[in-house]
Amino acid sequence: MMDRPCGAGMPATGAPVPDNPLGEDILHAGEEALRALQMRRLKWTLDHAWRHVPAQREAFAAAGVRPDDLRTLEDLARFPFMTKETFRRHYPFGLFGVPQERIVRLHASSGTTGRPTVVGYTRRDIAQWSAAMARSIRAAGGRPGDMVHIAYGYGLFTGGLGAHYGAEALGCTVVPVSGGQTARQVRLIHDFRPRIIMATPSYLLAIADAFRAEGLDPRATALEIGILGAEPWSEEMRREIEDSFAIDAVDIYGLSELMGPGVAQESGRTKDGLHIWEDLFYPEIIDPGTGAVLGPGAEGELVLTTLAKEALPVVRYRTGDITRLLPGTAYGVRRMARIRGRSDDMMIIRGVNVFPGQFEEIVCADPALAPHFLLERRRAGRLEALTLVVETRSGAASDPAELAARLDRRVKAVIGIHVAVRVEPPGTLARSEGKARRVIDLRDRG
Repeated sequence: MMDRPCGAGMPATGAPVPDNPLGEDILHAGEEALRALQMRRLKWTLDHAWRHVPAQREAFAAAGVRPDDLRTLEDLARFPFMTKETFRRHYPFGLFGVPQERIVRLHASSGTTGRPTVVGYTRRDIAQWSAAMARSIRAAGGRPGDMVHIAYGYGLFTGGLGAHYGAEALGCTVVPVSGGQTARQVRLIHDFRPRIIMATPSYLLAIADAFRAEGLDPRATALEIGILGAEPWSEEMRREIEDSFAIDAVDIYGLSELMGPGVAQESGRTKDGLHIWEDLFYPEIIDPGTGAVLGPGAEGELVLTTLAKEALPVVRYRTGDITRLLPGTAYGVRRMARIRGRSDDMMIIRGVNVFPGQFEEIVCADPALAPHFLLERRRAGRLEALTLVVETRSGAASDPAELAARLDRRVKAVIGIHVAVRVEPPGTLARSEGKARRVIDLRDRG
């Protein structure tokens, strides 16, 4: 049975989100002012969830906590986690904290591995999301009047519309191309001459390939900034993209369960990790095995709590992303290091923890290879084996057997395992128009 929609059976009204009297200045106001705002907003979020989301109230009660048990920010660790399964269990509207008539938009995941996760937004949520995205584009180096080419997918996926509303809020000219139709992307970038492009990093590399296939130089476009996200990517891929287009490529981070893109943004001036907009989201790093909160600088799983979301207050959401929290540089809020991988993407190969992103770094660092790869997981008796599938770069002269042996040695040196390597001709591997698929599981096939 589906959950009742939008906080059914609970009061329809509640106290407004606590204002931030410092506005954007909170990003530079110092730790004391930021923590005070976080405390006020965190208290509001917990109270809002308790009063208006029955599923949250039940989870709090099962953990033996109530909103007034939060006396310091550290007390948040006493509250239960939310996961993707929480969203699926209460599909479609069981986590909403406002009545149906206040919901102005719905987004949802693809649902390819089960029920989709559904999120909703009030009018204020949309305005706040737009402002966060405008802030992110500005942090990347965007300015009012810039033309922004958006190659994220539109529709139920949050990327396209999130970027769109943010760019408009900043005062930019938006080209809402969406994903796909790569030849058309090339033509519009060539003819319209946008300054900024927003896309997944793997798809931007596919666009670069399409430029070259048409005899055009991607370095000759008017593009100066790429705001890239929706999938983990490495420093080696950043160099590949920047060399391909002669642009500054910066990272953006978000999750549809919390809002969409715009949770954190890398500064175009420093390019040293993603600054989390801590006036809107409270971050923690936990041990993915035990759930214990880890100390400053420790690597673990990122957990985020919304601080001002009306339609769907999210408390301690386990993102699955493996990273670290670092002091701010361009802003007075904390940074998250580049995501090393996802806890659910981790493979254990002969006792070694392995992430797909580690192979991306190795592949992109080899000048003989195109920046595209695939990992095939297979059974090898009682053990598991990996095959790394790569393709040579167009024009590169390398013996495939020698290249395969070199890659295996490099993987062994960096990651600690041996892999089979299959070297394919240029253009063999499928190009992604959205999030790249890096792993194919063949373990249960004959």
